[in-house]
Amino acid sequence: MEPKRLYRGVAEYFNIDPTLVRLGLILFACLGGSGVLGYIIAAIVIPEEP
Repeated sequence: MEPKRLYRGVAEYFNIDPTLVRLGLILFACLGGSGVLGYIIAAIVIPEEP
């Protein structure tokens, strides 16, 4: 069995509602901005699904 790979679409990877991921990002952004920095880094590092 091939291991699961993380592509853009963290909600799909964890099988959760994308709205929860977005709300989490907003929460982290409001609590000091670390969510915004993490989002930018993830957008650069995590590849798109082929």
